Amino acid sequence: MRGHGETLSEKVLARASGLEEVVPGQIVEGNVDLAMMHEQGAQTVAPFHQMGAEKVWDPERVVIAIDHWVPASTEGAAVLHRILRKFADEVNLPHFYDVGRHGICHQILAENGWVVPGDLAVGTDSHTNMLGAMGAVATGIGPTEMAAVLALGHLWLKVPPTVQVRVRGHFGPGVTAKDLVLKILGEVRTTGGQYKAVEYAGSTVAGLSMPERFTLCNMTTEMGAKTGLVAPDQKTFDYLAKIAKHPMHPLLPDPDASYERLVDIDVDGMPPMVACPYSPDNVRPLPDVVREHVKVDQAFLGSCTNARIEDLREGAALMKGQKVAKGVRFIVSPASTAIYEQCLAEGIIETFTEAGAVFTNSSCSACFGGNMGILAPDEVCASSSNRNFPGRMGAKEARIYLMSPAAVVATAIKGEIADPRENA
Repeated sequence: MRGHGETLSEKVLARASGLEEVVPGQIVEGNVDLAMMHEQGAQTVAPFHQMGAEKVWDPERVVIAIDHWVPASTEGAAVLHRILRKFADEVNLPHFYDVGRHGICHQILAENGWVVPGDLAVGTDSHTNMLGAMGAVATGIGPTEMAAVLALGHLWLKVPPTVQVRVRGHFGPGVTAKDLVLKILGEVRTTGGQYKAVEYAGSTVAGLSMPERFTLCNMTTEMGAKTGLVAPDQKTFDYLAKIAKHPMHPLLPDPDASYERLVDIDVDGMPPMVACPYSPDNVRPLPDVVREHVKVDQAFLGSCTNARIEDLREGAALMKGQKVAKGVRFIVSPASTAIYEQCLAEGIIETFTEAGAVFTNSSCSACFGGNMGILAPDEVCASSSNRNFPGRMGAKEARIYLMSPAAVVATAIKGEIADPRENA
């Protein structure tokens, strides 16, 4: 477990800091390759001006995406949008994904090549970790930190220790990357990665597609981690070949890298998993929960974790010819406008709406309990999102079960938590 080499996150932070090497616990000043803001980034504008800044260090390295309240659903949200639009005009920020071009911020970065291997990327959202699937250190920061980044282009960071999660085996029918990350959360827990880097490795991870790797790194956030990473390989390079916004500088962990902890996961024979209320690490095998006949009021297929075109295609294939169960509201929200357009072209929207689902424009939607699909007290929701803490999707008394997109669709059809393998 204790080697002499460097982990992937240590190598990326050394590169960003202009140092030969770094060690866990060391404070470094890293040069930022990409800074991202969404609506909460509006809180950076006042401290940016208060520190006397007049221009952004590099407008080509800043992305703003409107994604939580789309279109603005409250006066407060409308004000946040206006602040960001005005700020972008004042300091000449050209990469603004406003309503109509919008998408969930992490997906906007992923599908447009804004983060590449070796980058240090920061964003005003805790799930910025998702971009670590590119072989980058991607992490969420607060609004005051972001104000400093916008002005200076760098920030100080403490180098985190690294947990390596090694995964082997092959997924069985109906088992997905979402089931894998839930299984890992059950092992690591919500505090097991606190201010650590989580590095995913092993033959199973190597076999995952880029969208599946995004799902894996996304929920590193729920482990309390600073960042989650997958070392770049040919899949990474192929994915970015036509979309990368700046040159790649891929790095790999040393074979003798020093890890604080190793977690081994074998997926052979693993069933689909579900995180039960009220924590993402309250994980159980889905068949066990199915036997309890948990009726649901709402199903949600969306969020930055699982609303890419692959997820929606899989869901639509299960939904074809079926109907949403009586008494169930089924909300489907694509992760970006580009994905919405793909769904339109492929007939996916029609498949869902004919079945009785509501297919929305791209947004964070029901995931965060601030826009569409808010839950009432004591309601139950099956969700493909990443968090099920009390009050996450509305009333604190509501209960949220986290599962794969396929399991969400199977549940919407049956009206109670269901195993997608029964519908295959």
